[in-house]
Amino acid sequence: MVVIIAFSVAAFIISNTISGKPVTLFELPFGFLGSNLVVVSASVICFPLTFIISDILTEVYGFRVARGAIWLGLACSFMLTAFIFLVGALPGADFWDHQDAYQSILGATPWIAGASVLSYTIGEFSNAVVMVTLKKRTNGRKLWLRTISSTVLAQGVNSFLFYGIAFGASGLWGWEAAINGAILGWIVKTLYEIAATPFVYMIVNRLKWAEQIDIFDDPRDLNPLGIFGSNYERDKNDARYWSVSWEARREP
Repeated sequence: MVVIIAFSVAAFIISNTISGKPVTLFELPFGFLGSNLVVVSASVICFPLTFIISDILTEVYGFRVARGAIWLGLACSFMLTAFIFLVGALPGADFWDHQDAYQSILGATPWIAGASVLSYTIGEFSNAVVMVTLKKRTNGRKLWLRTISSTVLAQGVNSFLFYGIAFGASGLWGWEAAINGAILGWIVKTLYEIAATPFVYMIVNRLKWAEQIDIFDDPRDLNPLGIFGSNYERDKNDARYWSVSWEARREP
């Protein structure tokens, strides 16, 4: 579990660092949103991993562990932004003439970090809530439906908030490019999740088998506040959630 959370935080921090660069993923054979080029933030190659890992954490370990991973990622993001700002404020050495380049690439990080904090928080918690709610409704079946549905909603929220603030409001790209990037990013990240579905199934099944656990959270008890905590540390008779042997819950 610790390794999975570490990968989630690393993916989030990497995404914040590289997101200022617009990249052209590929060229479409037809026009879309006024262009045939798919231009998005470079973070699109890494950021979807945070939602995929959040799906795995929520599915296997429950909302409380996923919540802790989200807050840990936010804390690390604040730390990254603070040190980038501090280093940028320090005078460079006499022989170093790249201060402008530093500010151009990393100086926009406060805008990006602010947008990232808001979009990541709302998007990740939306993702976890949809996962928990659909798991209850489907009685733990149709994992593909939960992961893709949560991604469509949460990545949509994340994309429009992030691109709108980081690139539209900041003036880095302009509003038209920011809106186009948000729509294209939403589509690309959703396709990313769909392509990753077989791997999510493999990892989730492996972890449930190894941990011998399958946590069901009560959708009425999804408080976003708090850090870590899981049913390992709580009374098994607590009515708000329960867990059973994974072997006992496997579909025939």
